[in-house]
Amino acid sequence: MNDWPEGWSDDNRGTRYGRGSAGAQPESARVMRQVRRGPATPPGQGGGYGAPPQRVPRQPSYVNGQGYDEGHGQDAYDSGYNTGQVYGGGAGGPAGPGDGYARAARPAPNWRRRIKWTAITLVTVLVVTSVATYVWADSKLHRDVDLSKVIDRPEAGKGTNYLIVGSDSRAGMSSADKQKLHTGSAEGKRTDTMMILHVGDNGDTLISLPRDSDVVIPTYKGSTSGKVYQGTGRHVKLNAAYAEDGPELLVRTIEYNTGLHIDHYAEIGFGGFAKIVDAVGGVDITIDKAFKDKYSGADFKAGKQTLNGEQALAFVRTRHAFAASDLQRTKNQQKFLAALAHQVATPSTVLNPFKLYPTMGAGLDALTVDKDMGLWDLASMFWAMKGVNGGDGTSMNMPISGSTGGNLVWDKAKVKTLVNELKNDDKVTVTGN
Repeated sequence: MNDWPEGWSDDNRGTRYGRGSAGAQPESARVMRQVRRGPATPPGQGGGYGAPPQRVPRQPSYVNGQGYDEGHGQDAYDSGYNTGQVYGGGAGGPAGPGDGYARAARPAPNWRRRIKWTAITLVTVLVVTSVATYVWADSKLHRDVDLSKVIDRPEAGKGTNYLIVGSDSRAGMSSADKQKLHTGSAEGKRTDTMMILHVGDNGDTLISLPRDSDVVIPTYKGSTSGKVYQGTGRHVKLNAAYAEDGPELLVRTIEYNTGLHIDHYAEIGFGGFAKIVDAVGGVDITIDKAFKDKYSGADFKAGKQTLNGEQALAFVRTRHAFAASDLQRTKNQQKFLAALAHQVATPSTVLNPFKLYPTMGAGLDALTVDKDMGLWDLASMFWAMKGVNGGDGTSMNMPISGSTGGNLVWDKAKVKTLVNELKNDDKVTVTGN
């Protein structure tokens, strides 16, 4: 049976290429119809079934993006595939079709301009950060001491004199903190550390004032009551002045007994001192001789070691373990402050914001200063202490001539010479104990 449609047979298929075809050529005119440009195909020569194969004319080329090139004829057609430059811009480079679409060369970077804007950005960030840090730090200062309440003050000399006090204040400490730091629970505040720091053009001088120093309480004006209390020539230990009426009376007493004008006051308590040491990651110090003290909790071996906040507080408070008692304690306090200042000023602390800001925060939170104290004054005090304890200045105890009734008596002649040298900002020649 014939499967082809009616009227079709194998003879009707001719020599077409395809299913059942005996021919060897494809039906090019049927399979690939082309749009022919030029004269229409004469009747009887179209590409229908049974028509002879038609030659597909070459297409005219598209030259340089300007249109068809009619002048080259059909044989001049080149699609571009032979040379691999269908999308090329000729020999000139990798642009789009035709030279008219060639992409412009990328300009060389302007390094001078880039460096300029990078520098401007860095300076801006530095300035903004510095200003923000200054405002933050200044807002944390506790300016609670009013030196204007101090009466009958000596004239100010050359240079700047700071009174630096370490008190046994337990403000803000929990019962667990007091037990851990061996501070006890005594009411009120007393001073364990008192130092005068003179900052001048002829060298800085740090003078420790033993808390057991024998002094006279002068006439003074009460810091809270405003009442004037007449002096009676009463002799007390220096730290008793602080316990009686706080920082203002302490300044008044020191100025009266020395004749030296105090320009600024700075105080830090037990808890704040320990927090600073912990914030900086501990302080390295070399202890010459082992000692123990049940009162302060000190238990140290000889040699180099790193003290945490609790250990550092015990180190600077200990006096019962030494034959020289308070005099040896003041020497240990100066020694530790030197090590602490060195630790704070190292690049590992200053350049590390994760250590610098906690250290600054701990110190500023625990620091009490006078109303006229600014951050620049505080920075000057710190760098002077660092310099003095690092060997760039003079560090000493107040000259002592003896003791009476447990009080340490100052050497009046040496003290007078020392004060005159400080007032005139001369190089200090006096030595202390």
